[in-house]
Amino acid sequence: MNTSHTPSPEGSTGKSGADLLIEALAAQKIDYFFGCGGSDFAPVVEALARAGKDGLPAPRPMVVPHETPAIALAHGAYLMTGRAQAVMVHVNVGTANTINVVFNAYRDNVPILLLAGRTPISETGCEGTRNGFIHWPQEMFDQGGMIRECVKWDYELRRADQAADAVSRGMELAMASPRGPVYLTLPRDVIAASTTRVAEPPRAAPIPPYPNPDAIARLAGMIASAQRPLIVAANAGRSQKAVDAIASLSGSYAIPVVSHFPRTISLPSSHPMHLGYTLTPHIQQADLILALECDVPWIPERAQPAPDCRIVHVGEDPAFASYPMRSFRSDLSITAVVPDALAALEKALRDHISPDDGKIGERRDRVAKQSADLRATWAATEMRLSQEATIKPEWLSRCISDAIPENAVIFNEYPLRLEHCPRERADSYFLHSSAGGLGWGLGAALGAKLACPDRFVVSTVGDGSYIFANPTACHWLSAAYDLPVLTVIFNNKRFGAVRNATLDMYGQGEAASNNPDLLAGLEPSPDFEKVVEASGGFGVRVERPRDLPEVLKRAVEVVSRERRQAVVNVICDY
Repeated sequence: MNTSHTPSPEGSTGKSGADLLIEALAAQKIDYFFGCGGSDFAPVVEALARAGKDGLPAPRPMVVPHETPAIALAHGAYLMTGRAQAVMVHVNVGTANTINVVFNAYRDNVPILLLAGRTPISETGCEGTRNGFIHWPQEMFDQGGMIRECVKWDYELRRADQAADAVSRGMELAMASPRGPVYLTLPRDVIAASTTRVAEPPRAAPIPPYPNPDAIARLAGMIASAQRPLIVAANAGRSQKAVDAIASLSGSYAIPVVSHFPRTISLPSSHPMHLGYTLTPHIQQADLILALECDVPWIPERAQPAPDCRIVHVGEDPAFASYPMRSFRSDLSITAVVPDALAALEKALRDHISPDDGKIGERRDRVAKQSADLRATWAATEMRLSQEATIKPEWLSRCISDAIPENAVIFNEYPLRLEHCPRERADSYFLHSSAGGLGWGLGAALGAKLACPDRFVVSTVGDGSYIFANPTACHWLSAAYDLPVLTVIFNNKRFGAVRNATLDMYGQGEAASNNPDLLAGLEPSPDFEKVVEASGGFGVRVERPRDLPEVLKRAVEVVSRERRQAVVNVICDY
């Protein structure tokens, strides 16, 4: 095996492209370097070690033993801080393992700087050249091609002295509106080569789009003349400023809000204009719909707006240009961030109608009663289900709400029922991305705990999504980096989405009649509560509704007082 290489040029500082890369990451104020490593990492490992020895700024290096939690950690940390993080994976095989969760980040507008090694370009004669069998079979013609539809930008580094420029360009685009992940490949011999360049300060990201005044004035007129306006929100509440803006507009002008597949809290659960999470029949009664950051504002096959209902879309990319086919009606589409758009809209509405107008008051009373009736119905459901023989997700959701601290943040991968787990703060709840790639929830919760160690963090997952999260890796991370989180598994011993889709299409078919769990069943169900014990955590299994409150109370104590991770494996009937 030929391991020869060309030494650093005469008079060189000994600085490599990898040193410049780490310098550039620090200049971008990146906090963490999540690494799922391989043989291509050697120059980066050396650069991080040099930075540590010399006391130079560098992101905190963290070993992550699987790519799924690596991306999810970065995703969760961003949701809590608004700062993008860096992840590095091993060449094409590591990249392949990231695609599922990178697509989640792409659809969720989460910026991540994804770095990947690449087989050395040279076959001999250079620092970092090919010196192992794997360097030939792992090379691809277009490594970036496999992930190109899941990122905003991809590039392969070509020179060592280009490392800082490539990082700066990637971050500039990742943070541009709408935000999203970017991908940079690093051939080992390129980042091992010498350079004398230094990283420059970051370039400012483009300012997000501001709402067009004429469009806002037109929308104000439409709302003022509407009798039954409706706000439909999905991903609008990414900041407290956005939640406050929605609450102010809906409260002042009595516009009810329905959260449709909500990935965030768009309106506090206690707000009197909150009409829950089910569009029907509200969407069919509305004469104006204001869709806020809604990629799918309704499902045409299930319920559609009335033919004379006017439709307005507001968002950073209201057309969702990366969706190949999307045919929702639109009478007006405004490109803007939600808080700015709604602040301008509320101001413009004052020229048309007063919040004290009689028709606004009548509507406010009517919607507030509907909202109160909904909450009473949900409470009655909880009381009834608490007395049943098996645990239902609605009762489990209520028990979680009662057990966790007020400042808790929940990362929900499918099963939690928000109707029964009221949330008030913008950063208190995050649902999985609309892309639906399984395995995100537990890793994202760990990322949130890493970024905000004083917050109590909960991961609610199904048994299928818990398996996809690579729980052994996640529980090791929790123990290794002191990241105690509470994981609650809604264990129905099946892939519910597969089963429900089958029953939805073929409710009277053969599978529904004789084998409803075909290609969906997960029995025999593992003792998931024992997996966390291997990493020093607390695990418990629950099967009876009456046992839930005490078990969850104990789990919360373990996480908050003992600073140990906990898994509650709840056998659910749904």
